[in-house]
This record gives sequence, structure tokens and C-alpha cells, in this order.
Amino acid sequence: MTTTVTPRQEYEVVLEPLLSVPLERELPLGQRLWQQGWLRKGLILILLALAWEAIARYQGNDLLLPSFLQTAAALSDGLLSGELLAKVGVSLVVLLKGYLLGIVLAFGLTSLAVSTQFGRDLLSTLTSMFNPLPAIALLPLALLWFGLGDNSLIFVLVHSVLWALALNTYAGFLGVSETLRMAGCNYGLRGLRLVVHILIPAALPSILSGLKIGWAFAWRTLIAAELVFGATSGKGGLGWYIFQNRNELYTDKVFAGLAVVILIGLLVESLVFNTLERITVRRWGMQR
Repeated sequence: MTTTVTPRQEYEVVLEPLLSVPLERELPLGQRLWQQGWLRKGLILILLALAWEAIARYQGNDLLLPSFLQTAAALSDGLLSGELLAKVGVSLVVLLKGYLLGIVLAFGLTSLAVSTQFGRDLLSTLTSMFNPLPAIALLPLALLWFGLGDNSLIFVLVHSVLWALALNTYAGFLGVSETLRMAGCNYGLRGLRLVVHILIPAALPSILSGLKIGWAFAWRTLIAAELVFGATSGKGGLGWYIFQNRNELYTDKVFAGLAVVILIGLLVESLVFNTLERITVRRWGMQR
């Protein structure tokens, strides 16, 4: 017995053009504002300041914890008098010297490591030895070798920057694909030229991470070293400003100095490193 199968009837649905629906829709003002990173971070800072003020008022001891308003007043007085700006200038000059020297040495060491087997062994041995060593532990040696001055601070700053940046840079170089390496070799690039034209652009996300880590290590090391060294070369930096006011029990000025340390870190992160990432790795599609 045969069964007759009725063929399925085809339907054609003509879609109406959506002429009445706009192709673009403007977001509400609240959503547009919330998409701004600076606004979200600003709200976080405001909430932290309010919490600080509330805790300080509840605690009721200005010597142990001055309020946010008292700290802001001390910060304003220090900036207007020029005292804080002078201290910041002294610290930043020393910091830039040590940071830049550490960058130069780190790139030289990693360039040697990607070029020769001896360089790889040298980098592996030195980082295993010195990377776990805190920079503060080198303060006694720095005093013996360089005396009480900027050179001692620069020595410990180079140590804090060099190994973190070298490790991140070398890890980035190892992550570069073999295709890019062979393309560079086909163009006749060898040694330092291969590093500059191929490896550094391809490993830039890791290099920028190393630069940020090195900056944070250097900034922390400088403040700690100034607390120990005191006034270097007859001038005191930001760490010495904090230490001196702590001895004189000006706790609001101590918090003002700490606030300057935090603000400088935020400014460098936002204005320097975020700008570098935006015009390089994000623009090139290497990072979201």
C-alpha cells in the first residue's frame, strides 16, 4: 500500500522595511556619564573620602587619625607655601634618574638574552639571585659604597626597577610568534635591529606591564629609602617630609604627604601609562 505524501507548501514572507525605527538611538544621560572611567573612579575616591571623614570623627583623636578635611587643609597649606612642591621636585628628580637607568639596563640585558645563550643564562641567574632581594636590604651597602647622597638612592632604585622590567620584557619576547621572527630574519634583521623592529612592538603589552610594575616598585622604594637616608645632599624629599612631621607629631601633614604619594601615583598611571596604552597596544588591537 502506497502512502501519498503531500508536498509542503512553501511560504514567502515579505518583511516590511523598518522605516519608522531609527538606526541610532541616543543613550540616556546617566548611561553616557557612567561610561566615563574618570567619573567612576572619581565617585570611588569621594566615597573613600566620606568614609575616612566619618571614621575620623567617630574615633575623635586627631593625633592618631586626622579627618579628611584636616588633611586637605594641611595639603593646601603645604602646596601654597611651596614646601610640598619643593619636596616633590627633589624626589621626582632622583626617581627619574633611577627609573630611566633601570630601563636602559633592563633592555640591554634582555636584548643580550634573546640574542645569545650566554645572555639567557646570565639573565636567568641574575634574576634568580636578585629579584627576591628587597631593595631596602641594599641600603647598608649603598651607604658604604656611595655615601649619603643621591647616588645611594639611585642605586636602590635601579635594583627595584631592573629585575621586574627585565623579567616582563623577556617573557614578552619569548611570546613573540616564530612567524614574526622569521619575517624579520627574511628582511635581514639580526641582533639589536630584530629586537627594535620586531620584538619590542610585538611584546609591547608585556613591556608596558613591566614599566608599570617597575614604576610602582621605584616609587615605593624611594619613599622608604628617604625615610632611612633622611635629607640627601642637604635636601629632603617627600619621604623625609613625612618622617620629619611624624617626629614632630604633625599627623595631618603626615597624611598630606601620603596623599601626595598616592596622587602622584594616580596621575602617572592615568596620564602616562594609560595614554601610552591607548595610542599603542589598544590602537593596534593588541589589548582590549
